[in-house]
Amino acid sequence: MSTIAQVVIVGRVNVGKSTLFNRLSQRVKSITLDFEGVTRDYLKEEIAWRDSRFDLIDSGGIHLRKSQDPLFERIRTQVLQLVQDADVIMFMVDGTVGVLQEDHELSRYIHKLNKPSVLVINKMDSKRAQEQEFEFDRLGFEHQMGISAEHGKNIPDLLDLLVTLIPKKVTHKPQKKSNFRVMFLGKPNVGKSSLMNALLEEERALVSDVPGTTREAFSEQITFYKEVIGITDTPGIRRQSSVKGELEPLMVKSAFQALRSSHIVMLLIDGSSDTLVDQELKLAFYVYQEKFKSLILLINKDDLVTEQSKASLERSMEYYKHLIDKIPVLHISCKTGKNIGRVLPLVQKVWEHTSQKFDPAALQRTCIEGLMKKPLYAKQKPLILYKVRQVHVAPITIEFVVNESRWFGPSQLSFFDNLLRSEYDMVGVPIKFIVKKRKEVLNA
Repeated sequence: MSTIAQVVIVGRVNVGKSTLFNRLSQRVKSITLDFEGVTRDYLKEEIAWRDSRFDLIDSGGIHLRKSQDPLFERIRTQVLQLVQDADVIMFMVDGTVGVLQEDHELSRYIHKLNKPSVLVINKMDSKRAQEQEFEFDRLGFEHQMGISAEHGKNIPDLLDLLVTLIPKKVTHKPQKKSNFRVMFLGKPNVGKSSLMNALLEEERALVSDVPGTTREAFSEQITFYKEVIGITDTPGIRRQSSVKGELEPLMVKSAFQALRSSHIVMLLIDGSSDTLVDQELKLAFYVYQEKFKSLILLINKDDLVTEQSKASLERSMEYYKHLIDKIPVLHISCKTGKNIGRVLPLVQKVWEHTSQKFDPAALQRTCIEGLMKKPLYAKQKPLILYKVRQVHVAPITIEFVVNESRWFGPSQLSFFDNLLRSEYDMVGVPIKFIVKKRKEVLNA
C-alpha cells in the first residue's frame, strides 16, 4: 500500500538542515543552535504545496564513517535508513565553506541510491557563498538550487522543484487527523522513549542510558480500535536549578510546548527509586491543576523494584493521596513488557472520561441538590447556585452562575469537584470551574 511521499533533508552537521525544516514547517519546530549534533531523533511534518503533499523529515547530521560512540552510531544508522527509504532526497551543503571531503563522500553515496534528489546550497545570501557557488557543480547533481534557509531566499522555487521530483506512483493522501493527543512527561532516563518504541512496535526513538538523549519533542500516530491517537515523546525535565547551558533550556521549552497541544499526559517515574521526588510532584500538580490536562501515572522499571523500594514508594504515594486518588496508576516495565498492553486501553478509557458530555438537567440537579443537602456559607451568608452548565470538554469545564462569585474559592469548588466525582466516572480527569455572578450574567 503506497503512502504519502517522504522527502528527507540530509547533510553533514551544521549546514542548516533544521533551519530549513523550521522554514517549511508550520507546526513542528526543530531546535537550532550553532554547534554540532543538536538534532538526534528525526522530526517529521506533512507539508502541503500546490496540489501536492509530502512528509518533510529533518535528520541528524551524518558521517558515513562508523562511530565508536554507540549513540552516534545509532543516529548514523537511522539517518542512512531514512535516506534509503526516501522518495526524494534534499542534500544540503553550506555555501559559505565550499565543498568539503564529507560533501563529496555523501554525494557519491546519494548518487548510488539512484533516487530523485536535489542539491540545496544554503546561506546563498552571503557574498562569499555566491562567489563559490560554481564549486558545487563538481558534486554532479542534475537539480541544484541556492537558498537561504534563514531568510527565505528561493524557498518557493525549491518547493516547486520538490513536488516535480516526487515519483508519480507515490500517492499524496494526507494522514488522518488525530482524534486526541497524548504526551509522555518525566525526568531524564525514566523510559519515555522506550515506551514510545514499545507502543509503536518499532525503534522510532533513540534510547540510551545517557541522560538527555531525547532533545526535541516529536510525534507519531498510532491507531487503536480504529481511533487515531497522536503520541509525543519529550525531552526529560530536571529541576530548574539543574538546567544548564544553551541547549537544555530549549529542550525543556520543547517539552512544555508539546504540553499545550496535548489532551492527556502520561507522567513516567522510575519505580526502582524509593520516593516520588519533589520535581515529579510539581510536574503532576502543574499538569493536572494548572493546565487542566488529564493525567496518567506510569511507574516504569517494575523489573528493578525491590520490596524495600516498593514499600518506600507506596508510603510516598500515600503522602500525596489527595492527587493520586484522582488519577490512574499503572506499574509497567518497558524492558520486560509488563503491562505495556494495558497502556493504550487505559489511555482510551481516560479519553472517554475527558470527552464525556453530561446530561444538562442531571448535571444541574446534582450540583444544586448537593448544595442544598450540605449548605456552604461565607461571612454567615449562604452560597447560592442558580445555574450549572457544561461549556467544554477536554478539559471538562463547568460554568456556575451564583449569588457571589468571590465566595466560591478553592475549598468550595473542591466540594463540587468531589460531588461530581461521586456521581460520574472522572478518574484521571481534572474539572475546570468558571464562576460568574448572576448580575454579571444578566448585564452581559
